[in-house]
Amino acid sequence: MSDTLLEIDNLTVDFQLPTGTVSAVKHVSFSLQPGETLALVGESGSGKSVSSTAAMRLLPELARTSGAIRFKGEDLLRATPRRMRHIRGNAISMIFQEPMTSLNPLHRIGRQIAEVLEKHRGLKGRQARTKIVELLEQVGIPDPARRIDSYPHELSGGQRQRVMIAMALACEPELLIADEPTTALDVTVQAQILALLKDLQARYGMAILFITHDLGIVRHFADRVCVMRRGELIESGPTAELFDTPRDDYTRMLIDADPRGRKTPVDPSMPVLFEAKDLQVRFTLKKRLFRASEHFEAVRGIDLTIRRGQTVGIVGESGSGKSTLGRALLRLLDSRGEIRFDGQDIAALDTAGMRPLRSRLQVVFQDPFGSLSPRMTVGEVISEGLRVHHPTLDRRQREARVIEALEDVALDPAMRNRYPHEFSGGQRQRIAIARALVLKPEFLLLDEPTSALDRSVQVTVIDLLRDLQQKHGLTYLFISHDLSVVRALADTVLVMKAGQVVEQGATEEIFANPREHYTRELMRAAFVDAA
Repeated sequence: MSDTLLEIDNLTVDFQLPTGTVSAVKHVSFSLQPGETLALVGESGSGKSVSSTAAMRLLPELARTSGAIRFKGEDLLRATPRRMRHIRGNAISMIFQEPMTSLNPLHRIGRQIAEVLEKHRGLKGRQARTKIVELLEQVGIPDPARRIDSYPHELSGGQRQRVMIAMALACEPELLIADEPTTALDVTVQAQILALLKDLQARYGMAILFITHDLGIVRHFADRVCVMRRGELIESGPTAELFDTPRDDYTRMLIDADPRGRKTPVDPSMPVLFEAKDLQVRFTLKKRLFRASEHFEAVRGIDLTIRRGQTVGIVGESGSGKSTLGRALLRLLDSRGEIRFDGQDIAALDTAGMRPLRSRLQVVFQDPFGSLSPRMTVGEVISEGLRVHHPTLDRRQREARVIEALEDVALDPAMRNRYPHEFSGGQRQRIAIARALVLKPEFLLLDEPTSALDRSVQVTVIDLLRDLQQKHGLTYLFISHDLSVVRALADTVLVMKAGQVVEQGATEEIFANPREHYTRELMRAAFVDAA
């Protein structure tokens, strides 16, 4: 078509590895029209990001590419490096999933945006600064004239993503490639970023290639959808048509992959396992010599009761104090107030005093790849806690406990001699759960354990957590910004905002009849039960 902006024609991408050739993309073809939003969806490893990165000619040297990638009729695979440097930023821009790894932590955000303007538009000095302030204002950064001199770590996750959008739009590109731009954001910020992208798309008339594994977003955001699986394009079509009448079983599985089921509330007569009263956490921001130090109240006077066998869900925006509350309960942070575990006052215990309790209190973190040592085999990772807390066990006994833990999380024990990088994201999260389970704990703090996973993988991890809770009588504190996951797993919910609990109660009651405006806003932003 003469008006086609981007055309991917029979694209194949192979990676030449020491162990052999890996085919990441296999004969994929699709096109994108000016002003259109096309979503590429599929599970991790389906080839979505590789396809988009190929369009920017940013694949590593070990990649071998064939086919054609035409931008306004020009084949980018045959363009010179100099020509590609002109196209990138000017005509095609890209924003990535994690802005903290894309922004240079050593430079102020204004300088990083200025680099794009100087390279492609020749703007310097006062002209560049005026344009940067205008861009930051367009993407909704408050007080842009002051924020221009901030470092990335001084901004929230949503603000950092807005800076990345400002940088991508600095030269008013015709095509914006957005690779999982909202995955790491809470639901309200996610909704704001999507609304911002739509507004900017209308203002600049640009096309968007949107890559995601969240079909809830796609339904509301994209004009057309391409579904990828194992490097192949298996189905495509207008968004409404694809959601209403999917032809492929895999597409139907993705659409139906929402957390289902509800947890039966525990008997109110069950004994209390955890109890906190007037819990407070304060961080010192700046220490001053002759003036009072500046403090930030992260958790403000929270009362909490968790009974045995219960799952308490904590929801709220980033910065609301969810993770801080969980870490304070486990005495991983200094706090004020009363904390009782199984009847014992643990608020005043030091590191040595808490050590005998650590095997009963375990944590599963958001990013298993970051919390699993890449230099240790899976068996070594899981058995490490046994060496610390059960030093009398011999090698054979430890091995038996590791095998039992892997079987609990439905992983083949024969894989225990492999390393974490050899597993998928869902498998790594199962390994992290096995590492916690091997100590036979009574309580698990689950801090965003499914947020980085594909929707279909989330479902299997949620089912696993339910089964383990029933089998071992576990008690969970489940922290998440994904309300559909919390609804499926928790029997009680706390809604946090600015370090305080604004609403709490039985899960179904909170979801069916939220009393607070803030809770209703979270529900609305999450597209809960969108059909």
